[in-house]
Amino acid sequence: MPIEILTVCTGNIVRSPLSELYLRLLLADLPVEVASAGTQPRPGEAMTEHACEIAAELGIPAAEIEAHQAKRLSEPVLAGRDLVLAMTRAHRKAVVELDPSLLRKAFTILEFARLSRHVTDAEIHEAATDAGNDPRARFQAALARVLSVRGTVDAPADPAEDDVLDPAGRSWNTYETSMSQLLPAVEEVARVIRSALVSRRAIAELMPPAPGDSLSPQLHALRDDERF
Repeated sequence: MPIEILTVCTGNIVRSPLSELYLRLLLADLPVEVASAGTQPRPGEAMTEHACEIAAELGIPAAEIEAHQAKRLSEPVLAGRDLVLAMTRAHRKAVVELDPSLLRKAFTILEFARLSRHVTDAEIHEAATDAGNDPRARFQAALARVLSVRGTVDAPADPAEDDVLDPAGRSWNTYETSMSQLLPAVEEVARVIRSALVSRRAIAELMPPAPGDSLSPQLHALRDDERF
């Protein structure tokens, strides 16, 4: 069975759909399904114009961008999720209030990235290998390995540092700040999942880091865009 991931924000028109679509793109070759929802959406609303432009810059197919329609976070939407990535602490709280069983599977996306950066590809792969061949079991083992560092990694001095800025209705500069938080975190989530499901040799071939550079080509393109 595929790994089921949900991303959550407020309106489901910028942060969570961009996370959904980008993560889906990065993991297109793996048994992973990604969806998104909002805590206060206008059901059926499309992504913002700026969000659509960013998605296109990331290489997301136009058909997927145009198909997005905002939907509301609910218990049925949360059912069966292996990982829920909230954009803020308030969104995570809403998730856990709806489904307390997700307490150890729900994170702000920045918290997840902050923790997982302390776990190597080899450590993730080793934990997953011990879990056998089922993708969900392998991911659950990887998630447990990430959770294991929670007590050893310093929390930010300001808890708000675990929140992704909401750029909806705001300037391009605000979008730049938000994307500089969000996109590296999405890439870190993808690294964990790929490390859990793919051989270490394949990881090195599929996700080679640029020398001295942790930014993806997609993020470089956005950073260099003159509009930002």
